[in-house]
Order: sequence, then C-alpha cells, then structure tokens
Amino acid sequence: MLVVTGILLIVLGIVCICNPVETLFSMAWLIGFLTLFSGISKLVFGLRTQNFMPNSGTRVLTGVFDVLFGIFMLCNNVFVAVSLPLIFAIWLIIEGIIIVVLSFDYKKAGFQGWWWLLLMGIAVAVLGFMAMKNLEVTGMTMSILFGCGVLLLGIAYIVAFFGINKFQKKVKQAKEAFRESIDYKG
Repeated sequence: MLVVTGILLIVLGIVCICNPVETLFSMAWLIGFLTLFSGISKLVFGLRTQNFMPNSGTRVLTGVFDVLFGIFMLCNNVFVAVSLPLIFAIWLIIEGIIIVVLSFDYKKAGFQGWWWLLLMGIAVAVLGFMAMKNLEVTGMTMSILFGCGVLLLGIAYIVAFFGINKFQKKVKQAKEAFRESIDYKG
C-alpha cells in the first residue's frame, strides 16, 4: 500500500508542477474544505463539552466562524486562489518581524545564538516583501514548490517501503536464529 501511495504522490507532484495555475486553485479549494471541516469539528466538540469544559462557548463561536469562512472560501475559489500569494507574503512579513523581535528577547536571556534568529527573521521578512512585489510569480512558485514537496514525499514513501521490507526480513532472520538456538539447546 505504501508503494501505491508513493506512486500516486509522485504522479500528483508531477501534475502539480506541470499545472501551477490549477494547483493554486486546488490549494484554495483544499484550504476552504479544511477550514469548513475544522469548523464543524470545533462546533461538535464545543457542543459536546459545553457542560463540563470551560470556554466551550468560544470553541462554538470559532467553529461557527470557521464554517462560515470555509463556505465563503469554497464559494469564492477564484478570490481565494488569487489571494493566496498575498496572504502568504503578508504571513512571511509578519512572522519575520515577530522572529526579529523575539531574537532580542533571546539576547536578553543570554542565548548566544540570538543573532541567528535575528538574521533568519530579517531574511523571512525580506522574502515576504519580495513575494509581495510579484504576486503572480509567488503564486506559481507556491504551486511548483507544493508539487515538488508532494513528489519528494512520494519518493520517500517508496524508499520507506523498501526499508520496512528489509527490516522485516532482519526481524524474521533474528526470530529464526533464536528458535534454532532454543532447539539446539533442547
């Protein structure tokens, strides 16, 4: 089963790389679906635990929000697909700034590698600004990187399959050797 999954992931990765625009729309749909599913899960959890868990109302409220937002994303796939590169760029900028700020907290705490965090935060923020400069290229790059990731994941599954088979053979040999040693003594 692992090999079949690996082969399917490799095929999906190649399809994503060869069709970046369609991949972006698929990513938008997937995010909408996952947000909707997450909202439903939060709603069910919040309603089932409201009698004995604190803040259940908050879970229900965020569940309702996620359901509505998921439906919005599924019904406005073009808008979401076009917005993904911008959202990604803004996220990089915000995360980069947060890492820069946190790096100084690490410096105050005496962490000698604080400057690595500073450099990484600056680099992430710069990448965010670069991504924002040309959103079309950012969207295509996101799609291609997604495809490459899925392709590599498929290859990893196939390699893992062969590793598992080799491990199973060694376990079987060890069991047989153990049985033979018991039979030899008896």
